[in-house]
Amino acid sequence: MAILGIDEVGRGPLAGPLVIGAVILPDDKQPWFKNLKDSKKLSAKKRAELNELILKNSTTGLGWISAEEIDQLGISRALALATKKAVKQIQSLHKPFSQIIIDGKVNFLKSTPLEKFTTTCIKGDDKIREISAASIIAKVARDNYMIKLADKFPEYGFDKHVGYGTKSHVEAIYKYGLTLEHRKSFEPCKSLSNFATKTSSKKNTTNIGQKAESAVANYLINHGHTIIARNHKTHFYEIDIISTKDNYIYFTEVKYRKSNIRGTPLDTITKEKQQQMQFAAESYLKYQNAKFKNHQPLLAAASVSGDLNQPMKTNITWFPLAN
Repeated sequence: MAILGIDEVGRGPLAGPLVIGAVILPDDKQPWFKNLKDSKKLSAKKRAELNELILKNSTTGLGWISAEEIDQLGISRALALATKKAVKQIQSLHKPFSQIIIDGKVNFLKSTPLEKFTTTCIKGDDKIREISAASIIAKVARDNYMIKLADKFPEYGFDKHVGYGTKSHVEAIYKYGLTLEHRKSFEPCKSLSNFATKTSSKKNTTNIGQKAESAVANYLINHGHTIIARNHKTHFYEIDIISTKDNYIYFTEVKYRKSNIRGTPLDTITKEKQQQMQFAAESYLKYQNAKFKNHQPLLAAASVSGDLNQPMKTNITWFPLAN
């Protein structure tokens, strides 16, 4: 009797679904069988051709798990659920099989009635044609999904990296934020998601805040700084003032009080805020403006006090990024 081959696509990406392919090939040997191999070793054109032949001549099933479900279940349980979904589709077609072979070394049908019929095979997508076929239909289906997703979110380039953590994808995440298709349980999405919930987006952009920042900007300019940006905002952080002097780049947080502030400006910055400032500075240098990556970064806490309609007192404390 027939073999049911199973393989997964999309275990490791930062975005998009997990897809399990399940295939029973036709009983009679087809000439295109010789072309079946691990989907990753085939060109997109060849995968598309074989995908059409497999779907037309074979018994197939696909098990889909969304990014949200992956976050809820964890990747191991998601793989098991997707496998069960794919097998259930095969069973609904009443095509008999005598054995199930899953690519890899984990039996995702363990503790089910099908466990006794199931074995695993490391690199099975290169050794067993049914698993090769399963990997092909799963990859083509997932890639097509990500290509359509690129139309919805063109700035992320999903059609190119199909959700994997490439440099361009990570840069887009830092610049544009997370979509509903991003896996919040996968790094760096997890840290960014947690950071975003802790960081208030409602900074003081009133006349008071603007005047205080202007006072600090003027202070920096008078001390030889070049202002690169003010109120630099992303989905994950905001930096009041970014400036450069010599081979240093400064990230300044501005605090205003009407009366004189006791202690140093750093006393007005909580430990959590310092961590947020460090995250913002590192993210800016890595993903927002790489031309300053060779500058020595310094964080700054600036306190401003006095009457808004009079020259205000400005004091600044510099401190390096933590190691």
